[in-house]
Amino acid sequence: MSIIVEFFVAPDDTAAAGVLDAGPEGVFESAPFGNFVAGTAVIEWESILTGRAFADLVALGMPRIVADAGDGSSCLVFAFSPALRAELAAADDARLDGVVSEWVRRDAGDGGAVDPEMARLILDDVAGLARLAVQEGHEVYCRMA
Repeated sequence: MSIIVEFFVAPDDTAAAGVLDAGPEGVFESAPFGNFVAGTAVIEWESILTGRAFADLVALGMPRIVADAGDGSSCLVFAFSPALRAELAAADDARLDGVVSEWVRRDAGDGGAVDPEMARLILDDVAGLARLAVQEGHEVYCRMA
């Protein structure tokens, strides 16, 4: 499980990879969270928003890793897909409510316990970042450490 999860907006993969060690705070617009498996969550969100099967997204190599500290470290940066960025940027409150409900339901089915209030807070912040990314022509990334 990740200790630090930081979603952020960056212009490209090179810039995003540049914050692998120190994190995006103070460099890019970001939203920090902790203690959940962000890679799995992001695949779930894309599955819910696009209707694509979770397993199909995993088979496509999602999420796409742009930087990895290696040496057994859990520190990495991955990119959101353009489809997920667009879906989150366009999502209104009702759509986000639906994503939260489905994410919580799926997580409970997998033995997890995503808190609905925290799930909504995370998705609100990430959707805001997606809107900013679309507006600026940038991408959305996540750093896990």
